[in-house]
Amino acid sequence: MDIGMIGLGKMGANMAERLVRGGHRVVGFDLNPGSVSGLIERGAEGAGSLEDLAGKLPTPRVFWIMVPSGAPVDSTIDALVPFLDDGDIIIDGGNSNYKDTLRRAEARRSDGHHYVDVGTSGGVWGLAEGYSMMVGGEQDTVEYLRPIFETLAPAPDKGWGRTGDSGAGHYVKMVHNGIEYGLMQAYAEGFALMEAKDDYGFDLAQIASIWRHGSVVRSWLLELTEAALGENPTMDGIAPFVPDSGEGRWTVFEAIDLNVSAPVISLSLMRRIGSRDDVEYADRLLSALRNQFGGHAVKREA
Repeated sequence: MDIGMIGLGKMGANMAERLVRGGHRVVGFDLNPGSVSGLIERGAEGAGSLEDLAGKLPTPRVFWIMVPSGAPVDSTIDALVPFLDDGDIIIDGGNSNYKDTLRRAEARRSDGHHYVDVGTSGGVWGLAEGYSMMVGGEQDTVEYLRPIFETLAPAPDKGWGRTGDSGAGHYVKMVHNGIEYGLMQAYAEGFALMEAKDDYGFDLAQIASIWRHGSVVRSWLLELTEAALGENPTMDGIAPFVPDSGEGRWTVFEAIDLNVSAPVISLSLMRRIGSRDDVEYADRLLSALRNQFGGHAVKREA
């Protein structure tokens, strides 16, 4: 199958290469010409513009967009629309908010196009291991795209599936990432406890390795934890600043909207937000309040 890949960051380029290895023809475009050159070196073809990209694909054309969520997706679609014909398919493989996906799918449907949302997980390891893909969209369109998903997945019948109509793929990926927040926070807190217990001199990478086999807490995240601890057991040089890319927030908002209790995901998000407070205003106020009601000493900055 011929695929036009738009957005050749690390993940987009890796996905394109996996498709090429699987026998598909991939034509890539990126605003950065160097990224296009890099993709050509991986065995794909390049395009100098979206118009050029559209002209190199047979109809019905398949465009896979891998750009940051929000305005970049909308601007990419707006720039692509003039070159679309009836029946062309746009796939959004990024982490878009499912509500944005519903709006975009309706707009494309009105213009005679198809819109498929693919929540994609696998990160930098996907090239070698395959990607987990949560797919939303029309049944017939998803079935038409099956050869692409079977190539990108860890196995043709594993790691991917249609989860529902438009927006369903991005909704499931949103929840997936919310769960990921909670899992990562639990691992971080557990290993912090062991790191603080000086009595035993724990080898944290060794413990992660033990837990990876037979333990009920074994996971790929634990494998990555072992690797990180093996490289830098004391986390030297790493700032305690943890970003979030949006999906955890959306999961918490959705839990509130649906009256579903999700305390672990919510608290893990709050912990990430708290890690970025350079001023730590709330902690300073807490100290001042203790001094006000109890006369407790306030530790002063040097």
